[in-house]
Amino acid sequence: METVYVVKGMTCGHCAGSVTQELSALPGVEHVDVALETGQVTVKSAAALAEEAVREAVDEAGYELVGTAK
Repeated sequence: METVYVVKGMTCGHCAGSVTQELSALPGVEHVDVALETGQVTVKSAAALAEEAVREAVDEAGYELVGTAK
């Protein structure tokens, strides 16, 4: 399953690394790809992730989950 999230506040490679690390730690996450220029984070997972779990992981990295991309 692939879901694209919009994350606010990421500006550099360190930002992307922090978000990637936190999201990769969630159960079932197989791959995380961050596009700094758009603020979009693509997460590939074995099953749907609870949005609250994704929000908490992004918060832990120091950024804000805006929602999913349309």
